[in-house]
Amino acid sequence: MKITGMRVHDIRFPTSRTLDGSDAMNPDPDYSAAYVELLTDDGLTGYGLTFTIGRGNDVCVAAIEAMRSYVVGQAVDTVDLGEFARRLTHDSQLRWLGPEKGVMHLAAAAVINAVWDLTARRAGLPLWRLLSAYTPDQTVDLIDWRYLTDALTPAAAVDLLTDRVAGRGQRAAEISVAGYPAYTTSAGWLGYDDAKVTRLAQEAVADGFDMIKLKVGADIEDDLRRFRAARSAVGSGVRIAVDANQRWDVPEAIDWMKRLAPLDPYWIEEPTSPDEVLGHAAIRTGLREAGPGGRPIRVATGEHVHNRVMFKQLLQADAIDVVQIDACRVGGVTENLAILLLAAAFGKPVCPHAGGVGLCELVQHFSFYDYVAVSGSLDGRHLEYVDHLHEHFVDPVVIRDGRYLAPERPGFSAQMRSDTLTRYAFPDGPEWRVQ
Repeated sequence: MKITGMRVHDIRFPTSRTLDGSDAMNPDPDYSAAYVELLTDDGLTGYGLTFTIGRGNDVCVAAIEAMRSYVVGQAVDTVDLGEFARRLTHDSQLRWLGPEKGVMHLAAAAVINAVWDLTARRAGLPLWRLLSAYTPDQTVDLIDWRYLTDALTPAAAVDLLTDRVAGRGQRAAEISVAGYPAYTTSAGWLGYDDAKVTRLAQEAVADGFDMIKLKVGADIEDDLRRFRAARSAVGSGVRIAVDANQRWDVPEAIDWMKRLAPLDPYWIEEPTSPDEVLGHAAIRTGLREAGPGGRPIRVATGEHVHNRVMFKQLLQADAIDVVQIDACRVGGVTENLAILLLAAAFGKPVCPHAGGVGLCELVQHFSFYDYVAVSGSLDGRHLEYVDHLHEHFVDPVVIRDGRYLAPERPGFSAQMRSDTLTRYAFPDGPEWRVQ
């Protein structure tokens, strides 16, 4: 099977009109996707995307186009997918624009994800089941080990995966029936008023969620008031995480969270710059006994972490409690496999970032795979869920009783509906011409 063509779309949704997705650093996002279709000579199509919040999505589209010569003409049935990913990310002239970060890495993620979608479709399996069937050696061979071996060697990764082989079938059967535990951010966008936060928090608990997340960081008095409203709505038995979206300096993060501490925040997400490895470590130390009864307030980050090397450093510095991978910011499926292995080696739970456009659809595959083949555990693990834009996908996520149900259609769940591609194309689609 050979890739014979590539189509790239600039798709944007006007979520700023209702403030869905609003937070302290991103007050008016228009959730968007640079969306890729890979055409093949045997009629199969592969789909992939990377996520942005509006302006700049056209830059991602241009970056994907810059990779066309690495994609069209590629024989996918014989390709080493690890080597394919390395070719995209290691080209010396394109790499200069990163390296392995920023717009070029977002673009690489979209293309790599599309190739994996194509591979899973050809195998007739959902991606998580395809990956779960790989041998430890096959999995380790996919990964770019450059810069990682001081923290985890390929041999140690093979041993880790080998230890999980015996129970893979049983765990796959269990998780396909029980589903994967989720939490919801839909109640907590910063632009929502207190009444809406209260109503949505109560609805989330009624729908079976045992954890919700609130956006914080713009104004401490507003945060205290909204947090009290949410806590009153859900009671003490429901976990409430908070997310500052990189708003604070390190001392400010510690002080702010100590003000919120009596309300029992489960974790603080992105308290400062995602590049601040030592800053996250200092915040984690400062909040180690800040919660009620001297419990820690956990520190979580990852949705804006550039690549596997930065995740490695966060783990080596013991700077975070929770690893939050993103399906589209690092180099797609292949690099996320490396990060899952690093997290398992350091004993940290992975609670992926989702929401956005298609992120829930994509990242669910990583969580199911992680449980089956890598960590073998659900302890401390929840997968983020945001209840919007799923209707634009052919294979949307399904949530029941606060849990993701296992995706079972072949592929990576990335395919958008054809009417969506027409209606929300930017700038000429009908949804944008009315502006």
